[in-house]
Amino acid sequence: MTDSTQALLTPFTLGDLSLRNRVVLAPMTRGKAGPERLPNALMAEYYAQRAGAGLVITEATTVSAQGNGWVNSPGVYTDEQAAGWRQVVDAVHAKGGTIFLQLWHCGRASHSDFHGGELPVSASAIKLEGDGVHTPLGKKEHETPRALETSELPGVVADYVAAAKRAKAAGFDGVEVHAANGYLLDQFLQSKTNHRDDVYGGSVANRFRLLREVVEGVNAVFGAGRVGVRLAPNGVFNDMGSPDFRETFLYVAEQLDANGLAYLHVMDGLAFGFHELGEPMTLKEFRGVFHGPLIGNCGYTQESAEAAIADGSADLIAFGRPYLSNPDLVERFRHGWPLAPISDPATWYSGDPTPAGYTDFPAYSGA
Repeated sequence: MTDSTQALLTPFTLGDLSLRNRVVLAPMTRGKAGPERLPNALMAEYYAQRAGAGLVITEATTVSAQGNGWVNSPGVYTDEQAAGWRQVVDAVHAKGGTIFLQLWHCGRASHSDFHGGELPVSASAIKLEGDGVHTPLGKKEHETPRALETSELPGVVADYVAAAKRAKAAGFDGVEVHAANGYLLDQFLQSKTNHRDDVYGGSVANRFRLLREVVEGVNAVFGAGRVGVRLAPNGVFNDMGSPDFRETFLYVAEQLDANGLAYLHVMDGLAFGFHELGEPMTLKEFRGVFHGPLIGNCGYTQESAEAAIADGSADLIAFGRPYLSNPDLVERFRHGWPLAPISDPATWYSGDPTPAGYTDFPAYSGA
């Protein structure tokens, strides 16, 4: 592929940020932060290696202890955690990169082992049907979560706002609100998991309420042009998929459009599974209701990414698994160099605080 056809590698203006290309490092949980959930020098090296992306989005980062649900994933709910993130941000900025922090609450995808015996929380007391969850005490069956009380929800919003403030203090260029993949905000959005009868349940507008309040709160910290939102309308991950998915997600995207967001990050690909409750939603559908920048994600190759940008479906494309073993992915795209094979899945979430399977992948050498 010649440079003249590489729209993927052209600069892009994201709000008041100038991105050097349209490649995005997708958020990928790696479990390298240790039991205290502290970002560290090894993580800084990992992100710096991949800072050639136009936009780096960090792995999902919990906004509160209540939000925890993944062994050794990072947090941003203490000053010490924020200080740890500062070294990551500085390392990416030193390479000329732009970096957003993804804000996360696991909701029912967690387990009481993370919470001193207290049940995980969700929109409603509906159990996640799956093959179990890895906890600090080993793999366990999912539990039926506790439905959050209406009176608790302002506190959840406040946790996101406090996390955004810490992210800003750590120097992040912006944040992404994780409302996808069956985590808490997605659990509120989708009718499959939200059976509430208060103002946060029932109608699509009510189910959107918590995400709206979170986005408004985070916008007040960073400014809307530095805030993105991630959605997964087609996915089954964490036992998701609702019959009214198309109505729900078009409404959500239309409402988010009024917020002047930096971008909408849509998991439009089907590589993680499709719920098959209708035709899969496409980026072109979201173009009809969301007029800001769109990021496509899930299963893209360089060729399909170029096509999505060329036909106007997407403005940027996020790459996940190819970035694991190809830290110089942008340069490989630019020069037509072959990609290294996808790394061994056994190393993805090992939690082992060593470079193995994490920072030990070389840049292309021509060999």
